[in-house]
Amino acid sequence: MTISTYIVKPKLPNALKPLEEIARNLWLSWNFDAVQLFIRLDYDCWLQSQQSPVRTLGMVSQERLVQAARDDSYLAALEEVYTRFQKYKKGETWYRGPRKDVVAYFSMEYGMDVSLPIYSGGLGILSGDHMKTSSDMGLPLVGVGLLYRQGYFTQALNADGFQQEKYPENDWYNMPVELKVDKNGEPVKISVDMAGRQASAQIWEVKVGRSSLFLLDTNIEENAPDIRNVTAALYGGDKETRIQQEILLGIGGIRALRALGINPAAAHMNEGHAAFLALERIREIMTEKGFSFYEALEAVWPTNIFTTHTPVPAGNERFDTGLLEKYFKGWTEILGISWKDFLALGREHPEDDHENFCMTVLALKCAAYANGVARLHGVVSRGMWKGLWPALPLDEIPIHHVTNGVHPRTWVSSPMNDLLDRYFGPHFDEEPTDLAIWNRMDRISDEELWRTHERRRERLVAFARSRIRDHLKRTGAVERKVQQAEDALSPYVLTLAFARRFATYKRGNLLLRDPERLIRLLKDSERPIQLIFAGKAHPMDMPGKELIREIIHFAEKNDVQSRIVFIENYDMGVAQYLTSGADVWLNTPRRPMEASGTSGMKAAMNGVLNCSIMDGWWDEAYSPEVGWAIGHGEQYQDEKLQDDIESKELYDLLERDIIPLFYQRGRDNLPREWIKRMKTCMREIGQSMSSHRMLMDYSNNFYFPALKNYRRIIKDDYAESKALAAYLSKLRAAWNNLRISKVESNVRPVMQRGDFLTVTAHIDLAGMGPDELQVELYYGAVSNQGRDIRGALRTEMKPLRQEENEWLYQVRIECSETGQQGHTVRILPKHEALVHPYRTGLIKWA
Repeated sequence: MTISTYIVKPKLPNALKPLEEIARNLWLSWNFDAVQLFIRLDYDCWLQSQQSPVRTLGMVSQERLVQAARDDSYLAALEEVYTRFQKYKKGETWYRGPRKDVVAYFSMEYGMDVSLPIYSGGLGILSGDHMKTSSDMGLPLVGVGLLYRQGYFTQALNADGFQQEKYPENDWYNMPVELKVDKNGEPVKISVDMAGRQASAQIWEVKVGRSSLFLLDTNIEENAPDIRNVTAALYGGDKETRIQQEILLGIGGIRALRALGINPAAAHMNEGHAAFLALERIREIMTEKGFSFYEALEAVWPTNIFTTHTPVPAGNERFDTGLLEKYFKGWTEILGISWKDFLALGREHPEDDHENFCMTVLALKCAAYANGVARLHGVVSRGMWKGLWPALPLDEIPIHHVTNGVHPRTWVSSPMNDLLDRYFGPHFDEEPTDLAIWNRMDRISDEELWRTHERRRERLVAFARSRIRDHLKRTGAVERKVQQAEDALSPYVLTLAFARRFATYKRGNLLLRDPERLIRLLKDSERPIQLIFAGKAHPMDMPGKELIREIIHFAEKNDVQSRIVFIENYDMGVAQYLTSGADVWLNTPRRPMEASGTSGMKAAMNGVLNCSIMDGWWDEAYSPEVGWAIGHGEQYQDEKLQDDIESKELYDLLERDIIPLFYQRGRDNLPREWIKRMKTCMREIGQSMSSHRMLMDYSNNFYFPALKNYRRIIKDDYAESKALAAYLSKLRAAWNNLRISKVESNVRPVMQRGDFLTVTAHIDLAGMGPDELQVELYYGAVSNQGRDIRGALRTEMKPLRQEENEWLYQVRIECSETGQQGHTVRILPKHEALVHPYRTGLIKWA
């Protein structure tokens, strides 16, 4: 059968033409007045379109469009929104520098709006907020990802509470994406090699305010059926599909930007999925400049940024050598290195021929800048990857942290945003990087804040009831039971929410461990609580699915379905109801397995108080004024013991603190102390966990230095990179012969504070110049066992003179701290082109 294809677009009256532009820019996802334009057109169409502005325009009748074009009130609202939209795109931004060279931000998923379902959870939501914030700040950044035909699955529970998955097909021509075409109107395409076959991909653009996200799509006729399926589903298929997707994302993503005329001067790998981009960037320079692999690596390394999101070794992507050989054996000839050297790029222990190839290791070895996503996660990551720098003290492992943040305009509910706008002023919207604006929270009256929050709780309860009715009807419940959905939850009861991916380490059932105690709280006649759960388990995670089923059965068995509900198909839309309408946000992971988590940040910016294990972002954000901590950051070997202790602590917090505080009302029926915490929470978290703070951190610490490195490197036609590669080659050849033969000092058994310590080191440089090595005195308080120096200080020692075959290095320091002190000497690489001296992992101690 031959099918002729064509595109049909809605026929908009001239007066409504701006709707098309607004609908196709995700700026509307954080501007509710823009969303209301589509709701006003036809509310039923809006719901049937699953809240897709583009699809809504195609569903609204022509008669209704004509009516709207004659409606003065509607046209005035449209003009106001469109004027603000144009002002936003053209206005001044935080970043005002050059835009010729960009940072290319790579992520496997992006969660920006319910109308573009190409995300599964936290990683995607973070990426979406990253793009929106980049737009707000005017950063020279573009996003790169994949366009999934099916996206992630939709969740439905059967009558027994067991999760079932459906994979609806996405209709790109009714979504906010646009196919990129060349001057002849033909789709712009790139190709990548996949095990000897060429896989072609076309490129789609998503407009995100001022920014652009480019998505690659292999579902085109010229590809074989299995290649067309590479972008069929997010996290679908087997390991082979996964490596194909990651080849397309990393290698194909760089090629896509080139095909669009965009220069990725720096690249940010958001998780290891995109790490193959480093190989493509190296290949480009080798081809263009005739460099060796190692010369090209030194040109790319200073311009790569890597963010790890995984706090456990098993969560890092690994491929066995057989699969890697199938797809990358040909790259050894392209790169001019041996197969063993290629595998070493992804191995912690290159000498181990049985070690699989790890994408995180590849990213860490190819990026000058690396970070975890919370302060605690930075500590965990340095411990996890210490094997790459075995001689380096743990606190110097070059993995830093940038704590995640959330985009306030997206996640603060519209009524709450309106309230903040009234009291914060236009500055809040126009200059989102001025985080001190949140200090104006105290200007808001208790009555207005509480009234706004209560309206959101009422909306949440109404939404939950609607979802419960839909579920009961779909599963064939009798009408009497469907009617009981009207009694589910209460808009006046203390509401706790637990919403996140259902994985066993997140312990969604922790509150169920003492059924009698929980039921007593749920059924208390004077001070009851109610629980709302939501979240998806991975399709292959049977224990995660059983957690969901356990919650459903618990509610039915104990006749508390009106107090414990589970909302199906957790997505951005559900999240916005929960994070703004709950009173308490529960988070109960096993520390330290939560890298960051961001749902609690969204809740906090809406005045929802967190009650959480001291893990992820909460470990650094918690104070008694903004919420509650379960425990004090303990870690356990015995998981059952941990669950017993921490569940009891949670019950104690509820009974002794949370519930009494919520129901403590004055004559005006306002919980004044609770509201005081809400205000403090919003003020503190609004500043510290804003995605604008996050992007300022990334920009100042990574993006701007990486772009500066790029401009410096190309200024002398990559001569600096070539010189650095030659230096490192010389250093590696000499390293084993480098020797600290003697360390002398004027130290006495007892020194007085204020005394000066002079240390001299005798070093055989093994042919290296004295200015080619960084010799440091490493000193500080010695541990009780005398095995290490805690909180060490480092001072560079200067070359004094040469004596025969050795150089003398010396330094003089003041004894400023009391107690048992100690010192030693170490040698590190030193070259002006090194971003940091830990590039090679080489370090020599006395």
